[in-house]
Amino acid sequence: MSKDRDDFELEYHGDAVVVIPASNVEGMSWDVVEHAADLVLAPLARQRVPLVVFDLSQVSYFGSVFLALLLRCHKLVRQKGGELVLCGASQLARELLQITNLDTLWAIYDTRDEALEAIGA
Repeated sequence: MSKDRDDFELEYHGDAVVVIPASNVEGMSWDVVEHAADLVLAPLARQRVPLVVFDLSQVSYFGSVFLALLLRCHKLVRQKGGELVLCGASQLARELLQITNLDTLWAIYDTRDEALEAIGA
């Protein structure tokens, strides 16, 4: 049904930005994810109060490189008074977020619609 992508997509839903990471994000090198971070952070930096949903439904697992991207986005969004939430995380991803205690930093929703509704988009 869905094909593997090697890029990040941004979708705008009213005032919210949905970030859809590449399905192979875990296999990406640091420099590729760093470039993706620049592409993701640029529009967030222009928003007055960024509302961000990371839709992880196409990602089965991720590690420290992607977590670093999430933390960078979180820092920018918080500095501007916005909110960042996650949705569609696989069981493995949820376990990683729980082990790292990051599940206390971000709300995690089952679906994109739930996440968008939660942040008021």
